[in-house]
Amino acid sequence: MFLFKKTVSPFFMPLPFSLLVSFTGLYLLWMTSKKKAGKILVTAGILFTAIFSFTPFADFLIKPLEKQYSPYHSQRKDNIKYVVVLGGGHIYDISVPASSRISYPAMMRLAEGIKIFNEIPGSKLLLSGGGSKSPDTDAEIMFTIARSLGVKKERIIIESKSKDTKDQARIIRNMVKNAPFVLVTSAAHMKRSVALFNKMGMKPITAPTDYLARDDGRPKGFGYLVPSSNAVARVESAVHEYLGIIWAKLRGQV
Repeated sequence: MFLFKKTVSPFFMPLPFSLLVSFTGLYLLWMTSKKKAGKILVTAGILFTAIFSFTPFADFLIKPLEKQYSPYHSQRKDNIKYVVVLGGGHIYDISVPASSRISYPAMMRLAEGIKIFNEIPGSKLLLSGGGSKSPDTDAEIMFTIARSLGVKKERIIIESKSKDTKDQARIIRNMVKNAPFVLVTSAAHMKRSVALFNKMGMKPITAPTDYLARDDGRPKGFGYLVPSSNAVARVESAVHEYLGIIWAKLRGQV
C-alpha cells in the first residue's frame, strides 16, 4: 500500500495532472480522429495550469489547513519533556553541506524545533524521519545540522525507521510514552499529523511552522494576480495534504 500511495499520488499533483490532460489531448489531436475531444482536453490542461498558478486559488486551498492551529507560544515549560520535529525530505548529494541537502520545509521545521527546544530546560530534541533510499535519513541529516548549531549530542534522540507520518506517530508513541511533548511540522501538515498522533492516543502541543500563505497586511497589488510557480507549489502542498487526509480516513488511520 505504501508503494502504491507513493506511485499513484504524484499523478494527482497540479503540474503532472495538467500535463497528463494536455498530452492526452495532443495525442487525440495528432494520432486519432477524435479531434474535438483532443481540443477539449488540451484546453482543459491549459486552464488547469492557469488556475493552479493563480495565487488567490492557492491561498484558498492552503489557508484552511494552515489556520487549524495557532503558532506555538512558550507555556508549560516545566512539563514538556520532548520537542518532536518531523522530517520533510532531503537529497543525497555529499558534495554539498547538510543544510543544503535537507528540504526547505524540513529546515524550517528544524529551526523552529531548536528554537523551542532552547526555551525548555531539560527537554530532549527528538528528530524523526526515515524512509529514504539514500544511505542516510532525514533524522540523521537533521542531527548533523542540530549538532553544528550547538545542540548537545546527549540531548538529541533520533527516530530514523519511519516511512511516513503514520509510522512516525506509531514509533514516537513508544518513545515518548505519556510524557508531554511539542510537535513541530509545517503548518499545512499539522492537521493530518495531529489526527494521526491523536489516533495513537497522544495529545501533542502543536508548533506549526513553514507557513506558505502569509499576509503582511498591505493591500494586494497586481502581482498577486499574476500566475506564479510559488502558487503552483502551494497548491501542490495543499493537494498533498488533502489526499493524505482522505487516504488516512479510508485506511482507518484517523
